[in-house]
Amino acid sequence: MLIDAALQLAAEGAEVSVREAARRAAVSPGAPFRHFPSRDALMAAVAEEAQRRFRVEIETALADASPTDALARFRAFGLAYVRWAMRNPAHFEIISTGRYFAHGSSAELTRDNAELVALTEGRLAEAAAQGLLRSTDLRRVLIAGRALIYGFARMNLDGHFPRWGVEEAEVEQMAEGVIDLFISGISKP
Repeated sequence: MLIDAALQLAAEGAEVSVREAARRAAVSPGAPFRHFPSRDALMAAVAEEAQRRFRVEIETALADASPTDALARFRAFGLAYVRWAMRNPAHFEIISTGRYFAHGSSAELTRDNAELVALTEGRLAEAAAQGLLRSTDLRRVLIAGRALIYGFARMNLDGHFPRWGVEEAEVEQMAEGVIDLFISGISKP
C-alpha cells in the first residue's frame, strides 16, 4: 500500500516523501518509519518491486522465444524491455535514473541488475558461439544494444516520437523494427 502510494506520487511527478506516501495510503504518519526509516529506503522498496515486475516481463518473453535461437532471445529481451517501459513509465523512471535514490544502496537491485546484464551477455555469447555475430567484441555489442533499447524507451517516455512523425499507435511496431534493424546490423550476413 505504501509502495503503491510512493509510486503514484512519482508517476505524478510529485516529490516523494514517506509522510506523503503515508497520507496517500491512509496510514498514520509515523507508522511507515518502522519499515522505511527514510525516503531512500522507501524508494529502494519501490524500485525493488518495479524490478521484480520487470523480471516477470522478461522471463515471460524469454519463455515464449526459441530456446535455441540466441538472437531471437536477445530480441525478445529487448522488446520486453521496451514494452514494459511503455506500460510502466513511473517504474521505468525509478529504476533507470538516479533521480529518486542511489541505486547502489540496494543490494537486491544491484544483484538483480547484474543478473539481467549476465542474461543478456549470455544470449550474445551464445550467438557468438553459433557464429552469428559480426563482431567478437561482445561488450561493445551489449552496450550498443543497451543504449538502443534504453534510448528508445527514454524517447518514448520523454514524448519525442511525435516530433519524429511516429504516432502513439505506431511506437511498439517501430520498436520492433528498430530492434530488428539493430540485430541485422550485428548479425553476419
